[in-house]
Amino acid sequence: MRYIGGIAVLEKGDDFPDPATGPGTYPLAIGRDLDPRLMIEAYRKGIFAWSSYPVTWWSPDPRAIMPLDHFHVSASLARKIKKQPFRVTLDCSFEEVVKQCAVPRWAGDETWITDDFIDSFSKLHHRGYAHSVECWADSRVVGGVFGIAINGFFSAESMFYKETDASKIALFYLTLSLREAGFSLLDIQVLTDHTRSLGGMEISRADYLSRLKQAVRIKPAPLSKRVLVEVSAI
Repeated sequence: MRYIGGIAVLEKGDDFPDPATGPGTYPLAIGRDLDPRLMIEAYRKGIFAWSSYPVTWWSPDPRAIMPLDHFHVSASLARKIKKQPFRVTLDCSFEEVVKQCAVPRWAGDETWITDDFIDSFSKLHHRGYAHSVECWADSRVVGGVFGIAINGFFSAESMFYKETDASKIALFYLTLSLREAGFSLLDIQVLTDHTRSLGGMEISRADYLSRLKQAVRIKPAPLSKRVLVEVSAI
């Protein structure tokens, strides 16, 4: 394996470098492709892909997580959840959630979720590794979140909304579903103001890798396609 500026350049047959000693603020490695098997290998080691042209592999330090027992629900969000404005489902429209997450937030913006990522995430979904939570208004998906599950570990990749609070409600029910199933680690990779307001926090990469090692040993209940919440009749 060769290095350029401290970044490993991966070629066929190369393993990932040890994330524990790699850079924390720029890519750990570059190269290879978004083969689903390679992506799962990366997640198991605390690494994720964040671009496809070229493929860059990251392991940030610090790392952001969402504690499953400390999701922050504001008073206004609690009232909205209680009213049940959306039908909420698990794995009922995975491809739609991914495609909506791939839409740039603002005109002229770029998205990291390219067609290559969409293809790989879809393959992971069909193999039982990728899941989504959807919020519906009538027959339309108006919010959702998706990510990758490996035993007791879940990496939330992206979320979107078309109606106010739909993504927050989707994330709330994702954390609830993971907690009930017996998961122990919800990775959100990099902290934003939005995820911080919902209870997200940063931990050291060393702490993260330790928690990840424990999480992938857990055998939680399976995440299966189902309705989580019906629309309130009120």
